[in-house]
Amino acid sequence: MREKGAELEERRLDQQRLSEEELDSLIGDRDYRQFLNTKNKLYLERGMAANPPSRQEAIRLMAGEPNLIRRPIVIRGGRMVIGADKKALEELLR
Repeated sequence: MREKGAELEERRLDQQRLSEEELDSLIGDRDYRQFLNTKNKLYLERGMAANPPSRQEAIRLMAGEPNLIRRPIVIRGGRMVIGADKKALEELLR
């Protein structure tokens, strides 16, 4: 994205975690399950695909285990792309 001239504000979640309040605000009215990293060990161990946690439990878990958050999360204006969807990210830059 930087190669295309985008200015990015980056946050290293391993060094500066998102709080439960920040996650709740970030997710907003979106389906919170879109924010869960389906390749994360905790996700797999808990069988979250078949039995997803409640929204509040998912937020609590993501705040405590940042690798459970699907990345990148890119926001531009009112639009958001979650995950490494190259086509969606390119459209976001237009």
